[in-house]
Amino acid sequence: MVFQKVVVGFKIFRHGDRTPIKPYPKDPYMDPSYWPLGYGQLTKRGIYHQFVQGSWVGQRYAHLLPKDRNYNRKAIRVQSTDVDRTLMSAEAHLAGLFPLTDEEKWGGINWQPVPIHTIPETLDKVVAMKYPCKKYLSEQKKFLSSDEYKAIMKKFESLGNFLIKYAGGPFNTLDYFEYLYSTLQIEKNNNLTLPEWTNGVYPDQLLAPAGLSFATPTWTPGMKRLRGGPLVKEVMVNMEEKIAGKLNPPSQNISIYSAHDTTVAAFLNSLDMFNFLPPPFASMVLLELRKTAQNDYAVVVLYKNSTDPTVDPHILTVPGCFDACPIKDMEALIQPIIPGDWDSECHQHEFFDLTSDQPYNSVAIFAIFTSTLIVFLALATISVYCSKQSSHTYQKLNVGSL
Repeated sequence: MVFQKVVVGFKIFRHGDRTPIKPYPKDPYMDPSYWPLGYGQLTKRGIYHQFVQGSWVGQRYAHLLPKDRNYNRKAIRVQSTDVDRTLMSAEAHLAGLFPLTDEEKWGGINWQPVPIHTIPETLDKVVAMKYPCKKYLSEQKKFLSSDEYKAIMKKFESLGNFLIKYAGGPFNTLDYFEYLYSTLQIEKNNNLTLPEWTNGVYPDQLLAPAGLSFATPTWTPGMKRLRGGPLVKEVMVNMEEKIAGKLNPPSQNISIYSAHDTTVAAFLNSLDMFNFLPPPFASMVLLELRKTAQNDYAVVVLYKNSTDPTVDPHILTVPGCFDACPIKDMEALIQPIIPGDWDSECHQHEFFDLTSDQPYNSVAIFAIFTSTLIVFLALATISVYCSKQSSHTYQKLNVGSL
């Protein structure tokens, strides 16, 4: 196929370098003085990497942006999870994406602010993927208690017991390995000397179970559909709307999602394209809608699998398709993981479940109230009718006795 330029692009990236989320139980660097920014915060290195990466994106997709990469709100939309490090990463990325020309500079400000959209994580089903879904939790629970998952845990039991001895526990899921891998990586990146016990396990022995832990949230087809499915669906729907000229606004050419390693992994694994390795800081998935010379459209998926912002991405092949997958073929291939009505699927058969995370609470309460009222009115009507009948019978009896 001979392609024209990219028509629209989507970027899903992990935030830049951060401080540890929290120290492990026997961590020699648990004193907060080692982490003056606080836990889970974007570092200067992380800011720099995202800034340079934003510049790289701007150069690659300059033809999708206004002239001289001037900012225009109608050309781009940015969505971030509601977390400090992802919001700051988006800001740094956008600062590199939209450099100011001398004509644009005013008031000594050398930075172009750009709107970043976000919602609380517990309401975010697309990027943070943390909106409560009871069916997903049921699917997850079933998988975690399956023989398959138990066999995986058994495989790493010896390593887990070793880590419990020296790092502390508990060791309940594969997430334990990812948590330790990430923490040790950050400490080493910050020039802290790792304990001697880590020499034989970090990074090599921890790499495989840490990578597997990122795949487990989207292990089964049902888990893929309910976890990664909403983001995949949003991207594909926006592509179709762009082709049909219905995207709002029509001039929107770039969509950016500033998120986490869990987001990157869930998106790729839902498409069966994950490499089972922990997504590095600032790693990025790029989806390009390309137009052929014959006016057909194809999707190219690329993965920038490196913290180094200057490293070129490599193409990922959609299973069952080509490097440049015709959009209709891709839609057919991924249909099983695309939820129709996500809310209904998440809470089917639970209409009267009045737990706090049930989105249909108000409807359920209204239904219960209405049903109760109908029964009450029916009983009242029967009672009044019976009362009148009794009165009428009594009157007849009295008349008959006169």
